[in-house]
Amino acid sequence: MRSSALTWVEIDEDALEKNARSLKSRVGDSCIFAPVVKANGYGHGLGIAARAFVRGGADWLCVHELEEVLELRTIGIELPIYVVGFIAQEDAHLVVESGARVVAYSLDFLKALATAAETANQTVPIHIKLETGNHRQGLTPDEAFVLARFAHESPRLELEGVSTHFADIEDTTNHSFAQHQLDIFESFKSRCAGANIAISMFHSANSAATLLWSHAHGEMVRAGIAAYGLWPSKETLITALQAQQETLELQRAMTWKARIAQVKEVEPGAYIGYGRTYRTTHLSQIAVLTVGYYDGYDRKLSNQAFVLIRGHRAPVRGRICMNMMMVDVTHVPSVEAGEEVVLLGRSGDEEITAEMMAEWAGTIHYEIVSRIHERIPRISVGGDG
Repeated sequence: MRSSALTWVEIDEDALEKNARSLKSRVGDSCIFAPVVKANGYGHGLGIAARAFVRGGADWLCVHELEEVLELRTIGIELPIYVVGFIAQEDAHLVVESGARVVAYSLDFLKALATAAETANQTVPIHIKLETGNHRQGLTPDEAFVLARFAHESPRLELEGVSTHFADIEDTTNHSFAQHQLDIFESFKSRCAGANIAISMFHSANSAATLLWSHAHGEMVRAGIAAYGLWPSKETLITALQAQQETLELQRAMTWKARIAQVKEVEPGAYIGYGRTYRTTHLSQIAVLTVGYYDGYDRKLSNQAFVLIRGHRAPVRGRICMNMMMVDVTHVPSVEAGEEVVLLGRSGDEEITAEMMAEWAGTIHYEIVSRIHERIPRISVGGDG
């Protein structure tokens, strides 16, 4: 980090590694543990997260796009990498060159992959995503079966896996719909077996299913948010406690900081920020911070959130600006320009969590951490760096 950085994110690699080891232990050695590092490692830094998870025992890694595969290859990650998102047909040759595992949606894409594999004299492992109720990515069972048969019969394609994704397993304590999805998934598995279509991997488990449902682990789990030390939801934790499961001690790894640019005295009755949404009621000390909504500090946190200065909570006053924000530090003695402020994380006995920020902003903690701008430096404060 250059000395003049205005805002930065510190990542505890030891925490990420420990989370990976805990989740790997939960699923056992017979199941592939494939933590998800898409969205810049859920905001934690793609390379930082990937290296920590590899040290923590990851067997595979999951990303969203092919560009992330290429970046991980350039930093020396040699594990199998599974791309969960869309890949254009014209990039079929890059799939072959990078050794990526990919999800297929159409016969045209499979044909493009087969052609690229033929040119390179290689065999390409592919996965098919089954639609079971989320209606995002995926194919109906009949559509998926057509692709499965084609891949099975192609000499240059290896039908390695079939996957699906739960719609609400982390949003409720009633998992009947998730079980319905799993039943459709198991039916397709039987259909393929009945047609003698060999498939080595069936995988459906996200973080919540990894934590709650050992019967859904299959041959691989794709753990995302839990690998970063965050429970998928309150409902997931409640379900685990109700089932009297041993809950994992997941460790948060992210601390987001900024600097104080200026401290000013503001008279009673003065307005703070655009739109005059906050008015002081007493003589106040207002600190201007070097971070705003461009950096990923959500504008909906205006007049809602707190930051931490020397272990004290300081309330956000006025609207979040594009590159700045204001907080009230009247109760914090002798605050000076240049001091560090914790936006997310711990300072002294106080802590601002992603869950807190999500509640203030009316969103989910996934969004809080993953939307921190990629240009902001991620600094390793643990592990091998």
